[in-house]
Amino acid sequence: MRVVILGSGRGSNAEAILNALQQKQLGRAEVVRIFSDKPDAGILAHGAKYGVPASFLDPGPFKTKFDDEGEARYIEAINACEPDLIVLAGFMRILKPRFIDAFANRIINLHPSLLPSFPGLDGIGQAWRRGVRITGCTVHYVTAEVDGGPIIDQAAVRIEKTDTLESLEARVHAAEHALLPAVVARLSEEAKI
Repeated sequence: MRVVILGSGRGSNAEAILNALQQKQLGRAEVVRIFSDKPDAGILAHGAKYGVPASFLDPGPFKTKFDDEGEARYIEAINACEPDLIVLAGFMRILKPRFIDAFANRIINLHPSLLPSFPGLDGIGQAWRRGVRITGCTVHYVTAEVDGGPIIDQAAVRIEKTDTLESLEARVHAAEHALLPAVVARLSEEAKI
């Protein structure tokens, strides 16, 4: 299963996938490319570290979405990789129907809450401020509804009385780093490629 990773930040979830691949724990999945919408994103360094081509791809002038030309650039570049799966690992852009339709049922996203609770930005902070006792992370298919696609799997994280927002963030991120590679591995084994 050919996997393309898209990310905007430091790339810790991408690194978890690449580390699982290196440890032969990613099933039949192979990461073939990493793209970032930020030229200085930490995720790009993980490509060199793990021997996967990684590059900045210009998304256009907007901060949270593609313009038409940027969207076309991404669709063309990703299609050239012949992906079976596209993993959004901290990719901070809202995808429009044209992009989603180009890769229908092949885009998954990791979100730091137990969806459908706390969609959108700052899922961990939303859960913290709301005072819930259990939060976690979700891997779901991407649809036009932000964080609203079919759920593939979730991992729960109990919020302890001793937690701070920072300690909770660390524990949710640890759960993400276990869940996302496990989902990619499972999807690779289930794929009819």
